[in-house]
Amino acid sequence: MKVCIVGAGSIGGFIGTQLARAGRADVSALARGATLAALRSQGWRVRSADGSVQQAAARASDSAAELGPQDLVIVAVKGPALPAVAPTIAPLLGAETMVMPAMNGVPWWFVEGRPDAGTGPLESVDPGGTVARAIAFERVVGCVVHISASMPEPGLVQHKAAKGLIVGEARGGRSERVQRVADLLAGAGLELTHSADVRYDIWYKLWGNLTMNPLSAVTGATIDRILADPLLRAFCSAAMLEAGAVGERIGCSIRQTPEDRHAITARLGAFKSSMQQDTEAGRAIELDAIVGAVHELGRRVGVPTPNVDALFGLTRLFGRVRGLYPQA
Repeated sequence: MKVCIVGAGSIGGFIGTQLARAGRADVSALARGATLAALRSQGWRVRSADGSVQQAAARASDSAAELGPQDLVIVAVKGPALPAVAPTIAPLLGAETMVMPAMNGVPWWFVEGRPDAGTGPLESVDPGGTVARAIAFERVVGCVVHISASMPEPGLVQHKAAKGLIVGEARGGRSERVQRVADLLAGAGLELTHSADVRYDIWYKLWGNLTMNPLSAVTGATIDRILADPLLRAFCSAAMLEAGAVGERIGCSIRQTPEDRHAITARLGAFKSSMQQDTEAGRAIELDAIVGAVHELGRRVGVPTPNVDALFGLTRLFGRVRGLYPQA
């Protein structure tokens, strides 16, 4: 199978390294700048928690045309970059190419074929439908990432914990083509779940990240400190109840309580969310896919979300003041 990683950051770099080391696929990377230079000079690299480094030779280019049509394209760019990146991957797409976005939050295709979630693309994650026009819904393999990793320098992934991926047909159900993807990734050492309802899995992860990501970015506090503050914990619970009500309207009912989820999160200890890491590194924050989409979906389906809206407005202004989120 020919596999191209688009966006060889922490998640894309980890998956690319695993696939390249397993030797069961022809793996390439579409990259640019310092990451492209690092891949060309040092190959794929992942440093484990014990300090050991795994490496594999890498074929990388900044030209999709040079890499040519693929069987599977794994898109692992940050959400704010996707509308600009999506049209550039056309040369990677053959007649049967699958596209698997390994990204945070609500993806651009989430409401496709779901009249209960309103009509038209989600403006929060796909303004003007740019991504939907570039990547046909029929190509999409849904994905939820459960991997904790960072990138301390271009081309070097620091793996912290977990190797989990949930994959499934965007339309729902199971299929042979997704099973082939799951088998390939599992053979590379990733922990795979082939889901019959990946939309639910996406919403469930979002439900847990909805508050922790932005609050950690704004406060600079690790997750354990946020949960230890009774006022913030109550605010998180209120926002999660709103998101749960939105989920009920769009076929993603969550049976856990916020306190159930807080208990799971608390077991992870003192860690920094991806949005906090982006803030500290001066990178654009993925606010729209994680919070803005819930705000938009609430309005679409008629569910009031005052706490989610306040969180969105607060973090949006925080990002704008620091140049991490687009100005109005």
